[in-house]
Amino acid sequence: MNDKIDPVFNDRQIIESRGEKNVVDPDKPYAWLVEKEHTAAGKIEDTAIVFLTNRECPWHCLMCDLWKNTTDTSVPKGAIPRQIEWALKQFSGVKHIKLYNSGSFFDTRAIPVEDYRAIAGLLSDFSTVIVESHPGLISEECLTFGNILKPELQIAMGLETVHPVVLKMLNKKMSAEDFKKAVVFLTDNNITTRAFILLKPPFMNEDEGIYWAERSLDFAFGCGVECCTIIPVRGGNGSMEKLREQREFSPPSLL
Repeated sequence: MNDKIDPVFNDRQIIESRGEKNVVDPDKPYAWLVEKEHTAAGKIEDTAIVFLTNRECPWHCLMCDLWKNTTDTSVPKGAIPRQIEWALKQFSGVKHIKLYNSGSFFDTRAIPVEDYRAIAGLLSDFSTVIVESHPGLISEECLTFGNILKPELQIAMGLETVHPVVLKMLNKKMSAEDFKKAVVFLTDNNITTRAFILLKPPFMNEDEGIYWAERSLDFAFGCGVECCTIIPVRGGNGSMEKLREQREFSPPSLL
């Protein structure tokens, strides 16, 4: 890793490096699919994934490209339940569902608290509901939603990496300790957690990328996380291309 990381990428620089957003419909999710997943019970079961159309995340992480399918303003109240209702017609016999909204489920400017009850009603036949959130938004709102939800609630959060310098450079605006506090709060309130961990984020070579992914896994499980998802870092958002030109980033090798 280059110990003298220059320049520092702030919100403005990251946004200015972007291309155009895709055209999306606030009344429909922009994508949906069913994938096989190994459950905590040791079984391989189908999990539906719904990529909700929603406002852009207020955090502008260096490596993120999820902004491509977001709206510039908040979607109207009732839009998220309508999207979920539409998506459920595409699936049959699925016990688990992930609701990803290109940001944080508990960002009230993205998903109003007033929509929680309608969302919970639509999901009542599932066994597990998984949503995503920035650790900075883990609060009593999570408990409010969990208390009216019949299925088990799981919350996935981006730890990314426990390398203190690189985590700061990702513009995530959080520390590993912030992540741990969020996990402990949720665990104490009987909500299980998942973690997203990056494989070879920028500013790392191949060996460092593997080493710090392993240390991040150790940290996440040590905090009490139930499941971790490893995400190979990819280009395509503008900032990563600039870093590649500066030889500060290349995708992880498959060899």
